[in-house]
Amino acid sequence: MQTRRLPHLLLALAIAGAAAPASALTQGELVAKLEAAGYAKITNIKSTAEGTTAQAMKNGKEVRLVIDSSGQVKEQD
Repeated sequence: MQTRRLPHLLLALAIAGAAAPASALTQGELVAKLEAAGYAKITNIKSTAEGTTAQAMKNGKEVRLVIDSSGQVKEQD
């Protein structure tokens, strides 16, 4: 009986894995993504309720960044 459950379990795990967000970037990957977007001096990277936050410089200005679970980067004042 248990061998019949195994394919269903594997299918459920595959579906759950596909539904998981692909936002699990390492800190190095996140820094590389932000640098590629023109940010420099990236510091203070933290995971918060609103997403991952960081401080950075862009065009000579200090900015606060919020990176959401889909990987979108937004500047906040």
